[in-house]
Amino acid sequence: MRVAILGCGYVGIELGRQLTASGHDAVGVRRSESGVDAVEAAGFAGVQADVTDGDALAAVPDADAVVFAASSGGRGAQAAREVYIEGLQTAVDHFCGRDDAPDRVVYTSSTGVYGDHDGDWVDEGTAIEPTTGKTEVLAAAERIAVERPAEYGVDGTVARYAGLYGPDRYRLSRYVEGPVTEGYLNMVHRDDAAGAVRYLLESDLARGEAVNVVDDEPVAKWEFADWLAGECGEPEPPKRTIEERLAAEDLSETVERRLRTSKRVSNGTLRGLDYEFAFPTYREGYRAAVDAYLAEDDGTA
Repeated sequence: MRVAILGCGYVGIELGRQLTASGHDAVGVRRSESGVDAVEAAGFAGVQADVTDGDALAAVPDADAVVFAASSGGRGAQAAREVYIEGLQTAVDHFCGRDDAPDRVVYTSSTGVYGDHDGDWVDEGTAIEPTTGKTEVLAAAERIAVERPAEYGVDGTVARYAGLYGPDRYRLSRYVEGPVTEGYLNMVHRDDAAGAVRYLLESDLARGEAVNVVDDEPVAKWEFADWLAGECGEPEPPKRTIEERLAAEDLSETVERRLRTSKRVSNGTLRGLDYEFAFPTYREGYRAAVDAYLAEDDGTA
């Protein structure tokens, strides 16, 4: 199959690599020339276009599936709205309105849409209750991703990513040095974030559904930090409660709400679809980062 990956960045490039390795055709769409260069350096075709510009998207060839993986670049709710709502609507209308429309649209969302559950478990059957302006936008985009393609007779799928980590995004120092604020971490390695979408496309699963893409073991931040420090041969890092951090820093209301958002996200649906994780937990996923840290520390890197 041919897959168009819109916003082909950190996860999208890995998805393109995996699809190409499996014998499919991938086309990575990036807004900048340097972004297209990065796509082509990964070994598959790149097209320069902005997802919010339907005319520009005409340069992208017809595809069997469209994956919308664009990012608002960590900016605020308005920037998120421009990309995740306006951009998604534009992309769906453009591709699904073609004579040779895709069979499927996959939108990559976030487990942040669940909001706060005081550390309890959540799954796809849990009502979404976003707590920030950005996650409210993501929740609205999820509805668009399923309902708008259906107007054209196309199936939509929502892949809800947990916190992404992997090459260039391990952030070891944050946890090894501390201080570490309490809460839970729900994570997924970049390779599995891409691998899960590839698997859903190849296996023709989860049409019209949302699927949590998260590894097997949500972990308390303090527990994770202690494990990571131990693996790196460092002392346990200093820790603080949410209240201690709020007292020490002048944080925005949005950041405070994010700090108070606590949940553990189940991957039971994805596991039930027989997806096999390359990195089932943080222990396997962080091994390369730990080894690199130890090699640098003893001068062998």
